[in-house]
Amino acid sequence: MFSHVGIVFRDLKASGDFYRQVLAQIGIRLLEDHTQPDGTGWLVFGTGNSRPFFVVAAGRPSFWTESSRPSSSPAHIAFDAPSREAVDRFHSVGLGCGAANNGDPGIRRGGSYVAFLIDLDGNNIEATYRS
Repeated sequence: MFSHVGIVFRDLKASGDFYRQVLAQIGIRLLEDHTQPDGTGWLVFGTGNSRPFFVVAAGRPSFWTESSRPSSSPAHIAFDAPSREAVDRFHSVGLGCGAANNGDPGIRRGGSYVAFLIDLDGNNIEATYRS
């Protein structure tokens, strides 16, 4: 299990607005906002427990090399959802916020109820409910 995952996006405001709305559908909320005046910074999302958490960022992290760029290689991130209804809301709200459909809500992988979206920067995000 991981402690946290962070992804750098091209536009912190647009990605922050997107993830606020989509993640709220599965019980994940904004915990910290470190947006800087120039639009860079980071947002921390989670359930309120200390870990795991998800970081949405913009700017140049200290570990990047000169050739590093936002969204140059899409990531796949799966979030646990508390119910099938939450997966449905995650998918519906995401589409309404500009995400592309990458898999309608439905049963997959041994009975899990799953939906997939492509976010504003091309990342494949997933909500999964395991009964």
